Amino acid sequence: MTTVPPSTPTPLLEARGITKRYGQVEALRGADFTVYPAEVVALLGDNGAGKSTLVKAITGTILPDQGEVYFEGRPVKMHSPMDARELGIETVFQDLALVPDLDPAGNLLLGREILRSGFLGKLGVLDRKAMHARSAEAFERLGVRIQDVQAKVIGMSGGQRQGVAVARAMVWASKMVLMDEPTAALGVVQAKNINDLILRVKASGVAVVLVSHNMQHVFEVADRIEILRLGKRVATFRKDETTIEEVVSAMTGLTVQGAA
Repeated sequence: MTTVPPSTPTPLLEARGITKRYGQVEALRGADFTVYPAEVVALLGDNGAGKSTLVKAITGTILPDQGEVYFEGRPVKMHSPMDARELGIETVFQDLALVPDLDPAGNLLLGREILRSGFLGKLGVLDRKAMHARSAEAFERLGVRIQDVQAKVIGMSGGQRQGVAVARAMVWASKMVLMDEPTAALGVVQAKNINDLILRVKASGVAVVLVSHNMQHVFEVADRIEILRLGKRVATFRKDETTIEEVVSAMTGLTVQGAA
């Protein structure tokens, strides 16, 4: 069993006993989950384990039937993603949640648009030059390569769209970023770029929650690994104290090592 040493700081986020039912289907059965400040923690589990449901419950996308979420030691209620954002939490969902007819700047600043000064700003006219400059600076700082910052994202490659979605979350997150399968359907080079982004975010003091089926990706960037199986946390590991085989065993239920 992997234990947390006394010197470990107070969890940044802690989910306790999260339950979510859809009719007769119980997607989460008292799931627990813990994130510490400025760490990369991987949330793993087989298909149907409840990973995406737990992420949605944590971020206010869905409301759990039971359970509590604590943030920086205080109980919080996430009624919508806006509640999570106000706490400094951003999410990259598997479908990316981009607006296809907007350019990268429009997506990066969605809901946070820059308005023209003076009378035009009062009319809601956007300052597109300022938005493109702000976005270009953010993409450069994060190492996200966008060939044409004024092109609509609908015409971009999967890797570039993923980069826009990840950059949007990382620009606005002050405490934590949750990433649901960020390297799915990406090539080796594109996946490495996402890894580099994750490590940059961690270095800036922001925690990262990584949901992924890619074990190589997880073992390259994660500090800890938590395992969900059948809607409950069944194990937790420190990455440098476990192996891929041990993690897979916990996911499948053949053996459960490091039970939480």
